[in-house]
Amino acid sequence: MNHLKVRQEFPMLHQVMHGKPFIYLDSAATAQKPRSVIETISRFYSGEYGTVHRSVYDFASQATSRYNEVRKKVKEFLNAAFEEEIVFTRGTTDAINLVASSFGKAFLQPGDEILITEMEHHSNIVPWQMICEERGALLKAVPMNDRGELIFEAFEQLLTDRTKLVSVAHIANATGTLNPIEEMIQCAHARGAKVLIDGAQSAAHMPVDVQKMKADFFVFSGHKAYGPTGVGVLYGKRALLEKMPPYQGGGDMIDQVTLQSSSFQHPPMKFEAGTPMIAEVLGLGEAIDFIESLGRHHIAAWEHDLLEYATKRLKEIKGLRIIGTAPKKGAIISFIIEDIHPLDIGTLLDIRGIAVRTGQLCAQPTLQRFHLSSMVRVSFGIYNTFEEIDTFVEALKEVILLLRPSLSY
Repeated sequence: MNHLKVRQEFPMLHQVMHGKPFIYLDSAATAQKPRSVIETISRFYSGEYGTVHRSVYDFASQATSRYNEVRKKVKEFLNAAFEEEIVFTRGTTDAINLVASSFGKAFLQPGDEILITEMEHHSNIVPWQMICEERGALLKAVPMNDRGELIFEAFEQLLTDRTKLVSVAHIANATGTLNPIEEMIQCAHARGAKVLIDGAQSAAHMPVDVQKMKADFFVFSGHKAYGPTGVGVLYGKRALLEKMPPYQGGGDMIDQVTLQSSSFQHPPMKFEAGTPMIAEVLGLGEAIDFIESLGRHHIAAWEHDLLEYATKRLKEIKGLRIIGTAPKKGAIISFIIEDIHPLDIGTLLDIRGIAVRTGQLCAQPTLQRFHLSSMVRVSFGIYNTFEEIDTFVEALKEVILLLRPSLSY
């Protein structure tokens, strides 16, 4: 893979920030967009725009055909069994809320249990809290060890015959931990529970096969997969989606409507009320084409090399502690530096043209587990390089010397 050529496809990577060459190390928050995605969206709005599923004029028919084609692309991207198992949402958060609400109404009774983990993003915690409160169910969380790994024995013990659903991150957004999801799914299914996998940090970075892993639900966001914001995907097994009630009501999701009652379409349309995010879906389709043109095995290998190199370089720094040291990780490194606030680090790196994430990372329970209130996170995409890591590490050393003048390297 020609990484210089790959970088040329991302206009944002050729910008400057505070007069410095822009180094983007925040792909776990959102990925930059290749030119093909940007042009697809711009071209659609400027010369191809039409609504979908409603009109017979030519532009609308073309838009409908292209929109439907993206559903097929996503089905192949995840290796789903049927196109009907692919529901377009506004993102990972929206997809999890959809499942929590709809699955909860269909299957959750007082005294039932939902099982998550300590390492989840807030989007994989709060919707379950809300539906458990509404349905009188119990939410339980699997603890993790000091390396940021899920304690599997605790997971097995927390699974009971009342567990209706397990919802877990494929890759944890704060620690980068890659969870043993196939083993977790096997254990959950043995107890009669369904499993949702939060793939926000994995779908664009490694091969995903929902049939092989036997996931009941899998969700991800377009904007973390080099696509636009405002679009995401819910994969759900067809038999489950058929049994779940609609999440919202409106146009496009109905079969028949009278003033007295309504009937609804079959999945996926049952879950896609209203005029959809047409341009965003087309942009997602282009992003999938871009990812597949590179090959997710190649992407995973490159990002693993970046992760190992950056980890090695960061270990050079006195007083730096990496949070999340599991042997199997995504390309995410969170850290703290003794006696220096992460916000100060992020601010001074910004002045040097380097974008990192600081704060609670939408994972307050994770930080509480490590007795922290804030961290610095760097995360990598296919466009990052070893040279950028070197520049970042040297800049970080400069920042530390400014904030702790007594320290020398």
